[in-house]
Amino acid sequence: MADRKPIESWLTDMDGVLIHEGVPIPGADAFIKKLRESGRPFLVLTNNSIYTPRDLHARLRRLGLEVPIENIWTSALATAKFLDDQRPGGSAYVIGEAGLTTALHDIGYILTDHDPDYVVLGETRTYSFEAMTKAVRLINAGARFICTNPDETGPSTEGPLPATGAVAALITKATGRQPYFAGKPNPLMMRTGLNTIGAHSESSAMIGDRMDTDVLAGIEAGMKTFLVLTGLTRPEQVENFPYRPSKVVDSIADIIDLV
Repeated sequence: MADRKPIESWLTDMDGVLIHEGVPIPGADAFIKKLRESGRPFLVLTNNSIYTPRDLHARLRRLGLEVPIENIWTSALATAKFLDDQRPGGSAYVIGEAGLTTALHDIGYILTDHDPDYVVLGETRTYSFEAMTKAVRLINAGARFICTNPDETGPSTEGPLPATGAVAALITKATGRQPYFAGKPNPLMMRTGLNTIGAHSESSAMIGDRMDTDVLAGIEAGMKTFLVLTGLTRPEQVENFPYRPSKVVDSIADIIDLV
């Protein structure tokens, strides 16, 4: 990596990097503070599509992490950007929460269950069997199938929860149609995020706690990658993957001096 350009902009995952089970990870506040003081472009990313950037801004602020709304990038925003590029002013049947519906409203999409262009599946606290049945029937009738992210489980204080990827598998089984995932590890999420802050991949870095989403997305987007060990990936698991991060560190605290 010696011939890479110096890091001018930073992208970092949220859960497992900055916070863990609702508690800030030591060093996260100092890292965000230094980023803001440096004036370098940065984004905090999440594959979770439940919350709007405004919601996440308030949540992080309560934890002592001051991240401006414009520096938060979610899989819902990446999905909306993708749909706006593909079919401006289209329509969608949505299974999801405010983070997703707001993002689609903001690009001028009509949310409907009558002959929609797309069925869009995101994260939600209550997956309805009725809604999933309607999604299956609309996809069978010709709607295109889009998902915010492929995560099969999500974290909670009680243990793993079924997430978008698991529900997408159910719909795929019922329809025979594979969805297009807009979120990580799709490098589309990284590239659209970089575009929003005017950054370039060759001078950017991605920090994450998962090899199969964060690191993979960073590599495929052409970025330098840092794996932190405060989330899901253990040191011995790194060698199980056919690709490697640029660097493995214990936590976000080890990256502060690189900003």
